[in-house]
Amino acid sequence: MICFPTCKVNLGLRITQKRADGFHALETVFFPLSLTDALEIIIADSNASTPLKFTSSGLPINGSEADNLCCKAYWLLKKDFPNLPNIEMHLHKKIPMGAGLGGGSADGAFTLTLLNQLFNLQLPQQKLMDYALTLGSDCPFFILNSPAFATGRGEILTPTKVNLDDYTIVVVNPGIAISTKMAFSLITPAPPTSHIPDIINLPISEWKNELINDFEAPVFKQFPAIQQIKETLYSKGAEYASMTGTGSTVFGIFRSSLINTIQFNFPSDYFVFINE
Repeated sequence: MICFPTCKVNLGLRITQKRADGFHALETVFFPLSLTDALEIIIADSNASTPLKFTSSGLPINGSEADNLCCKAYWLLKKDFPNLPNIEMHLHKKIPMGAGLGGGSADGAFTLTLLNQLFNLQLPQQKLMDYALTLGSDCPFFILNSPAFATGRGEILTPTKVNLDDYTIVVVNPGIAISTKMAFSLITPAPPTSHIPDIINLPISEWKNELINDFEAPVFKQFPAIQQIKETLYSKGAEYASMTGTGSTVFGIFRSSLINTIQFNFPSDYFVFINE
C-alpha cells in the first residue's frame, strides 16, 4: 500500500510563552501543500530477521533509523498491537529537510494512518492524533491534513477556512538546514497584539504587515540569503511572502492569473516548487 505524505506552510507563527514543561506555546495556521514524499508499506515474511525493514531513496536522510519518525511510528503501534505483522517500508524523500515544511513530521503521521488502514486497526482520528503527538508537536496536524489554527505546542487544532482558490503558492528553499533548537534559542516569547485567525480573515493584500513569523527576524540576521528570497518574491509581485516554520523555506502567494508571466531566476541549486 502506498501513500503520499504532504507538507505545510505556516500562515503566521507567534511564540507566545515558554511553558513549564520546556515546550513553547504558539499560535499559527497550518496550510497543507501538494508537494509530497512517497511511502510504501508491504507485509514481510513472518520469518524475517527483524519486524521492520526500512529503506529510502531520493534526498539523503540524516540520522539513524532509530530516530526516523516512520520507524518510530511503527514501533509505537507495535507496542500496543504486538501482533502487528512484520513489514517492509520504503520512503522516497522529495520534501527538503530542516526546511520548516514539516516533511519529516508528515512522514511519521502518514505512517500511522497507513498502518491503521493496511492492518484494519480501526483507530479513530483522535487516537491517531494522540499517537502522532508522541512523535512531534506538529505531527497531529498531518492526521487532520487540512487548514487548521494551531495553539498549545501546535497540537490543539481548530479547522479553519483559508480561501486561496485564486492564488498560487511559490515555495523556495535555498538548501540551508536550520536547527529548530537554535531557532528557538533566538526567540523571546511574547503575547501577540493581534491574533492570527483574525488576520487571515483580512484580504491577503493586508497580510504583509500583520501576519508575522517570529522566527524571521533572528533567522534572517543569521542567514541573509533567506531574507533575500522573501524580498525577491515581493519584487515579483507576491501579495504575501513569509518564511515558514523555523526556516529555511520561504513562500510567496501570487494571483494565479499572473503566475505564468513571472520569471523567478533563483539559483539553480535552490529548490523551487509551485503549488497550484
